[in-house]
Amino acid sequence: MVSTLDEQRAYGGAATHDVTNQAPRYAPYDASEDAALLEGLRREGAGWSEEDLRRLGRQAGSVQAQEWADLANRHEPELRTHDRYGNRVDEVDFHPSWHHLMRTAIAEGLAASPWADDRAGAHVARTAGGLVWGHTEAGHGCPTSMTYAAVPALRRQPELAKVYEPLLTSREYEPGLRVPTEKRGLLAGMGMTEKQGGSDVRTNTTTATPTSEPGVYTLRGHKWFTSAPMCDVFLVLAQAPGGLSCFLVPRVLPDGTRNTFRIQRLKDKLGNRSNASSEPEFDGTVAWLVGPEGQGVKTIIEMVNCTRLDCVMMSAALMRKSLVEAGHHARHRSAFGARLVDQPLMRNVLADLALESEAATTLTLRLAGAADRAIRGDAQETAFRRIATAVGKYWVTKRGPAFTAEALECLGGNGYVEDSGMPRHYREAPLLSIWEGSGNVNALDVLRALSREPGTAEALFGEFARAQGADARLDAAVVRLRDRLSGASQTTARRLVEEMALTLQASLLVRYAPPAVADAFCATRLGGDWGYAFGTLPEGADLDAIVDRALPVGN
Repeated sequence: MVSTLDEQRAYGGAATHDVTNQAPRYAPYDASEDAALLEGLRREGAGWSEEDLRRLGRQAGSVQAQEWADLANRHEPELRTHDRYGNRVDEVDFHPSWHHLMRTAIAEGLAASPWADDRAGAHVARTAGGLVWGHTEAGHGCPTSMTYAAVPALRRQPELAKVYEPLLTSREYEPGLRVPTEKRGLLAGMGMTEKQGGSDVRTNTTTATPTSEPGVYTLRGHKWFTSAPMCDVFLVLAQAPGGLSCFLVPRVLPDGTRNTFRIQRLKDKLGNRSNASSEPEFDGTVAWLVGPEGQGVKTIIEMVNCTRLDCVMMSAALMRKSLVEAGHHARHRSAFGARLVDQPLMRNVLADLALESEAATTLTLRLAGAADRAIRGDAQETAFRRIATAVGKYWVTKRGPAFTAEALECLGGNGYVEDSGMPRHYREAPLLSIWEGSGNVNALDVLRALSREPGTAEALFGEFARAQGADARLDAAVVRLRDRLSGASQTTARRLVEEMALTLQASLLVRYAPPAVADAFCATRLGGDWGYAFGTLPEGADLDAIVDRALPVGN
């Protein structure tokens, strides 16, 4: 007689292993299928890049690219300080998937290539590409961002820019340490923070000693957080005789010898695991002065403006990726007699997340448009960019952790396991608020702009005026904000910047988003008809319209 167990084995397995009521894998999909993204791309002057963006979106959502993202994080970079003979090499080895991601990002213009593109909207196109390619993984966005941001700082020293800028703006990815001018493309990093000061870079103790060759110095010191140490060149802050100054440090010198760049260790980080972050030590390290002595912060500030925009962009990309994953799960999972997406409470959660995501994406593209026009000499946009980027950096990156936690919860226990990818997004989210100035640093920067550059407030309120009269709640928020400016202080800085960010997002949505989106955002974020967690939109909010816009059938 054949046992039940034998029968099960004969038919290929036990019935208890049948998989039901689980969402299928969410790949392939089109990461560019996002109405807010495409509308913003056209509105901010980069509609000419839409075909390329859609192609990149399909690639970002492909099975292959999603596997690259997973593998690059599972197989973390490894530091090799010495070779087999005992020679110092200070190299970091990456999994092949990291190189696939980097090669694609560089080829698609997500690093510094917009600086070599005269078309209006080139910087918007790059930001939109980051919003889409950000659906893969965030770690490799660090070296591409720093490479992008290095160009305007390097232009402070034209003779250096003449040599290095064409290589930094190249679309060729060529890993490995060699003489920079012998490569087809370069990556740039930055070394600013030190253990005793962090964001307070004026307390840096790394010293720069002039040599007999004009413009050439030697550095001695220890940097606390220098990411992507396998970049070809770095912009570094150090104390020269004339004060804190900016320097270009190549990993390999023009004669082919290794510059002294001793990597003491790689950081064991909460997230961003695919990207190596290091502590390098300089000891007689050869460096070239960028900009005048004593003006290091002024030289590097444009770099910070660029990387802060990228922090906003990467947070918005992370929100969007988390949202579409949550929506996909809700469409395929059933509970209590109905699909999750059809349950009113889950629909409220998804709609609330969709509002936050659209507001972040719309603000990101508006900031990118301001940057593009400021680079081309628009004074009004320069003033707006100055304050709005700091405001956006503070708020959008602050919303990321709560957003990704809620999106993860939409998957329940499925979202808490590594295979889902959601824990990786959750670990990544806090980083973007910390890097390029934590929340307090950005809030204080807004106060600094208001007190020292009065035109910035005028530019911000000028932006609000474009939506005047369209929504009474928005008009009231603008009045409140103007009143709050008179009593601005460090104690209330966060509250002030929060209100600036919400008012700015609301003004953009009122002008550009469908009425259902704008009304729900103003009712909750400005009108106070909202709870303390996502999923607390009020009765009367058009949940179907909001969810259907954010999660089209293809997603």
